[in-house]
Amino acid sequence: MELRSFVEGEDEEVWLRIRNKAYEEYEDFRPLTLEEFRVWKRSPNFSSTGMFIAELDGRPAGIVNAYVDQEREEKKGFVRRLGVIPELRRQGVGRQLLEKAIESLKERGMESVEGWTREGKVACKTLLESTGFELVRVFSTMRRELKEIPYNIGEYRKLRMREMEEELKDIRLLNRLENESFKEHFDFRPTTIGETEFWITHKPWCDVMGVFFAYVDDRPVGYVEAGIDSKFIEYRDINRGYIMSIGVLKPHRRKGIGTTLMQRGMEFLKSEGMTEVELGVDDSNPTKAIELYRKVGFEVIRKDLTYLRKLD
Repeated sequence: MELRSFVEGEDEEVWLRIRNKAYEEYEDFRPLTLEEFRVWKRSPNFSSTGMFIAELDGRPAGIVNAYVDQEREEKKGFVRRLGVIPELRRQGVGRQLLEKAIESLKERGMESVEGWTREGKVACKTLLESTGFELVRVFSTMRRELKEIPYNIGEYRKLRMREMEEELKDIRLLNRLENESFKEHFDFRPTTIGETEFWITHKPWCDVMGVFFAYVDDRPVGYVEAGIDSKFIEYRDINRGYIMSIGVLKPHRRKGIGTTLMQRGMEFLKSEGMTEVELGVDDSNPTKAIELYRKVGFEVIRKDLTYLRKLD
């Protein structure tokens, strides 16, 4: 087996073929396109350093991204997109890719490495645990139907809402609210203005977005981002939207503002023809957000596991 570095301008289609084959078994999968890959390459935090391709008997077999976040002060690297084509699994490809990723991160000065898998992926869990990773966090994916949106459940009735506009002052406001709301959360590091601008203007994941700001006495106190991935709907024939992010400034929590923001996000998705909505949450979120989501009707459908390994 050969492990080689990703070559920009040559390996994009190979990377996509492997990625799409390796992940098509996932319920929430849809193929990534070459144009979307090119958009990803224009993002402020893209780097091809640490991207590796495995070839088995001359055939593309697997990929991994040993990612270093240049904006993060902590010397923590990330194993992303570890995937092997199904018919080429159980031949050591995944293990060698993981070991290569760890080696690459160590060479670049990382002191720890974080990896991820889903609860039901026994082989992935075994691989991580057998190479020194320990479970450090559990996340839940939650979902509910949009047939009826719950009201009169403790929302903040005096809240004023307005939809975000794609202009710099609103991008700066969203960036400030997000960073202030999430600064006490797991794996937090401040999002840059450039990253927020890219997310809003290029829409790399959801091509339809509704972002709403919440105001109390003319002061912005929170936001919600709702999105729709039209390509997923076309591929899966499921009208599913997403609450991508929601945040309330700490002094204004426990007043029903989060409930009202959730209602607004769901209203937007329903108005766009969505019949169900999904979101993700850290089970140990310090704001106890999972309780809010249960309150507005969400149920857990799966668990995602975050692992950490210290590097010698």
